[in-house]
Amino acid sequence: MHGLSSIDISYNELQGPIPNNKAFRDAPIEALQGNKGLCGNASALTPCKALISHTRVIRKRLVISFVVSGALVLLTVVTLMFFCFRRKKQELPKQHRSVNKDEILSVLTFDGKAMYKEIVSATENFDTKYCIGTGGFGSVYKAQLLSGIILAIKKFHSLQPDEIEDQKEFLTEIRALTEVRHRNIVKFFGFCVHSKDSFLVYEYLEKGSLTTFLSNEATARELDWGKRVNILKGVCNALSYIHHECFPPIVHRDISSKNVLLDSEYEAHVSDFGIAKFLKPNSSNWTQLAGTYGYIAPELAYTMKVTEKCDVYSFGVLALEVINGKHPGDIIPTLSSPFTWENFLLNNVLDERLPLPPPTIQDQLIAIVKLAIDCLNSNSKSRPTMNRVSHMFSAATDLP
Repeated sequence: MHGLSSIDISYNELQGPIPNNKAFRDAPIEALQGNKGLCGNASALTPCKALISHTRVIRKRLVISFVVSGALVLLTVVTLMFFCFRRKKQELPKQHRSVNKDEILSVLTFDGKAMYKEIVSATENFDTKYCIGTGGFGSVYKAQLLSGIILAIKKFHSLQPDEIEDQKEFLTEIRALTEVRHRNIVKFFGFCVHSKDSFLVYEYLEKGSLTTFLSNEATARELDWGKRVNILKGVCNALSYIHHECFPPIVHRDISSKNVLLDSEYEAHVSDFGIAKFLKPNSSNWTQLAGTYGYIAPELAYTMKVTEKCDVYSFGVLALEVINGKHPGDIIPTLSSPFTWENFLLNNVLDERLPLPPPTIQDQLIAIVKLAIDCLNSNSKSRPTMNRVSHMFSAATDLP
């Protein structure tokens, strides 16, 4: 390039010695700026020997820094491994021994032992005057803590620590349930297993269970058609959430009207996520918690595999129950027979304790019944997912 008369290589971040010719030697500083790594015989540049010497010093310092940093990191890793190994070694005997009869196996968002004592004290050792409901698995108690918080305590008739099939998996899933957040799911605080008392801890909801409301003539009238549609919509959204928005997905296993609780605004909250899969088959609670008769999907008669489609079937039963006012056991077999939707709905499905709904609500109820029939398909693979049910339900209830 000896024929060059002038050059401009500014702002190219170039490095190394410039060519030894007149164009570069006479180049002004503006033509060479923006190239910090350049050196050579130009008035605007550092001589190459000085730059190379400086670069070597920097490299030497960087090498020393990397060596020192590497040694520190290695020392830190070795130290952490030592303490982790030591801790694991200390805990190993605890993991293999059985739970003592006086121990508490608990997962709570509070201090487990302290909360256990406060709950026992608040219910006066589970005195019957605090009992607000009973069932096959146990009884439900209302407990007001010293802080003023009111809890619902679902106490099992009997559940010992050794009745839990896999304690590690059980504790992992219970912890996951304490993280579930949805407006239509009862807030779950945890679970306690003790040699004397074993119970679930939930938030308290004023109105109680849906089954109690529907079984009473007076309270059933409080649930007008609008409230009933809204209740089903809430349950539908809750199931869609646990099936499709939780990771890993959660299967409720026991959807029924007794496990749907109502707040002061008659908003539905799904409660009591089943723990049946964690119980040993020969334990006293296993059959009681496997599901509620009349809501169990037919495939469970010949297989014990529970999937989210079991919840879909149970929702279909619940939807007919809410509209009919009682369990639809006698109606379900007739749903596959030919009939006129409107006449069948008015004569057989609607709760007679309520006045006939206006035409708009009738259209919504007919759409809900059709959706419930899809959920009750005997072939589990042909049932819609709860995500699809939720979308279809919203479309049905948004009818003008």
